[in-house]
Amino acid sequence: MAFHVTVRPANHEFTVEDDETVLEAALRQGFAFPYGCRNGACGSCKGRILSGEISYGPKRPPGLTEENEAAGFALFCQAVPVDDLEIEVREIGAARDIVIKTLPCRVASRTLLAPDVVELRLQLPATERLQFLAGQYLDILLKGGDRRSYSLANAPHDDKQLVLHIKKVPGGRFSDAAFHEMKAKALLRIEGPLGSFLLDEASERPRLFVGGGTGFAPLKGMLDHLMETGLDRPHHLFWGARDAAGIYAPEWLQEQAQRGAGHFQFTPVLSDVPAAEVAGFPAASGWLHDAVLAVYPDLSHFDVYMAGPPPMINAARAAFLNAGLSEEQLFYDSFEPAVQPEATAS
Repeated sequence: MAFHVTVRPANHEFTVEDDETVLEAALRQGFAFPYGCRNGACGSCKGRILSGEISYGPKRPPGLTEENEAAGFALFCQAVPVDDLEIEVREIGAARDIVIKTLPCRVASRTLLAPDVVELRLQLPATERLQFLAGQYLDILLKGGDRRSYSLANAPHDDKQLVLHIKKVPGGRFSDAAFHEMKAKALLRIEGPLGSFLLDEASERPRLFVGGGTGFAPLKGMLDHLMETGLDRPHHLFWGARDAAGIYAPEWLQEQAQRGAGHFQFTPVLSDVPAAEVAGFPAASGWLHDAVLAVYPDLSHFDVYMAGPPPMINAARAAFLNAGLSEEQLFYDSFEPAVQPEATAS
């Protein structure tokens, strides 16, 4: 049985399914509630129950005192509704509302996605979670004070692990370690979440996503978030790579095409090797921005989200503005790998 939740003072509404916590349901439906550990210990997700009842199971979570509970407060990461609720909680509206943390983590898994791309999944301590918004990134903190920045490839509702796509850079201090030396359970330190490459969820315009190489990672996080909340307008992803091996998420792309219910399109764009299709999708060839403009010559009614290396971003930005795109409707994350042939990260 689903229960109805009304959030004050924002007057937002959502439903909670059987055995789902209030926080899980809120994040699944796109509402950014504050949280920290998600296991009832830290108290970051505390809010007030204005009406209705909840259950914690056999005992009250450790982060909630008896006095807090008597005063009507609840920890929404553990609270399961037993009837309809009216609650009061501070919602997170922008990156500035999220706490930036420095945390230890371990490598949970390392998977080769393409010859020059490896996926790292990072596991935080059991008492910690990193709350972030789709499109943000984190820094890997290396010995000697160096940092390496990587976008989060997962969505905020799916935060049990932090997912990074690492591109192989010859002589790259961290990427060399990620490809050749890093073992499962290797200890790292991170800082995040960082960045303001975020979705404008108040906009009602259709969205274009344009990614070069591992610039796909933050776009994937955004699209996973939008898919979870439900697509209500057209979304078109253009992903550029040298060859078909660089389109390294074929199963994910096919799944999104099915989930998108006609609101999701994908166009692979290959710069070096022309192909009729990639992963079952009709392919374009040449420059990424040219492929976008061949389909959408007038961009005045779109929001465009871009991520990739600076040359791609600079060329696309100029071309898109010439095609009628407003600066206010263009969002981008330009990044360039750092090369430092020194001792590898540990």
